[in-house]
Amino acid sequence: MNSKAIYLDYAATTPVDPRVAHRMSTCLMFDGDFGNPASTSHQYGWQAAELVENARVQVADLINALPTEIVFTSGATESDNLAIKGAVFRTNHGHVVTSSYEHKAVLDTCTYLSDKGWDVTFVDPSRDGLVDPAAIENAITDETIIVSVMHVNNEIGTLNNVQEIGRMCRDRGVLFHVDAAQSVGKVEVDVKSQNIDLLSISAHKIYGPKGIGVLYIDRNAHSRIEAIIHGGGHERGMRSGTLPTHQIVGIGEAVRICKAQLPTERKRLLSLRKRLYSHLMQIPGVSLNGSEDERIPGLINVAFEGVDGETLLLALDGVAVSSGSACTSATVEPSYVLKAIGLEDQLAASSLRFTVGRFTTEEDVDLAATHVTDVVMKLRS
Repeated sequence: MNSKAIYLDYAATTPVDPRVAHRMSTCLMFDGDFGNPASTSHQYGWQAAELVENARVQVADLINALPTEIVFTSGATESDNLAIKGAVFRTNHGHVVTSSYEHKAVLDTCTYLSDKGWDVTFVDPSRDGLVDPAAIENAITDETIIVSVMHVNNEIGTLNNVQEIGRMCRDRGVLFHVDAAQSVGKVEVDVKSQNIDLLSISAHKIYGPKGIGVLYIDRNAHSRIEAIIHGGGHERGMRSGTLPTHQIVGIGEAVRICKAQLPTERKRLLSLRKRLYSHLMQIPGVSLNGSEDERIPGLINVAFEGVDGETLLLALDGVAVSSGSACTSATVEPSYVLKAIGLEDQLAASSLRFTVGRFTTEEDVDLAATHVTDVVMKLRS
């Protein structure tokens, strides 16, 4: 194996694309555009503000939104909190519907609201790792304020039919929020045709910097969301705080590159994923978690029967993979996502997530698969 582990954990985070890093560097030093975008009395502020608005246009173009519907946040976790808490705080009562295998940013937010007295329904996904739109429709009541369902599950990579869920929410006058941290830049996302009112994006999942994200807020939903961070009235009153020009420029450049490369990169990642999966399926007792067809191109979650996942992870010193979400990687319990789709504890505990990305090569896939095969067979023996 190489001295540096092969990186197959792109769902956890991505390296910053060199083109993104270069654009960001021009906004940090005195001879660049370092100004505060809120400084309206001189050219330093004007130049920074222009860069911010250009990035806003770039993000809007990627998801078919209006630039005025883009709110910059510190990341998808804050965006999820703003969308869900902002909706219920505006009304101060009501019902929330979500799924039981959401990212912790949504689950913990909804649990917090439940503990504070709001009514929350957690809908279980099916065995193939998908949320049934009919199950969401059945959970909606006359008191429902917001439905939050992720576009792509971050642990198993399955792709939900958010368009149909959004249509049902529109018919019932209910806000629809989508955590799209794992889908934006990897598959087509169109907030208008998919009937999405609120959508969360994270830059570090698409080769941008950590610490910056977006909440798309449909112009017709703006009045139904309460700000949860105050102090300065930035972002049309939705999210106060000095705008980090360099990070915003970074997410703008990241989405520009994603949009330009989406068709070819999607095909390349799908080919790499299938190549990896075909290798792994040669190992006896290997099974795929979640639908084989309804998933993003670059992610698979595989169970290795008869092998403890944590032991396997420790033995795979030459390959960087994970047993689930990076936010829960320190826990020793089986993945709550895998348990939610019906896997028994033993099989859930033997599962690993593999994610290929922009800098993954066929050689990486072949070497990683060989190493995984060797380690699994040694552990079983």
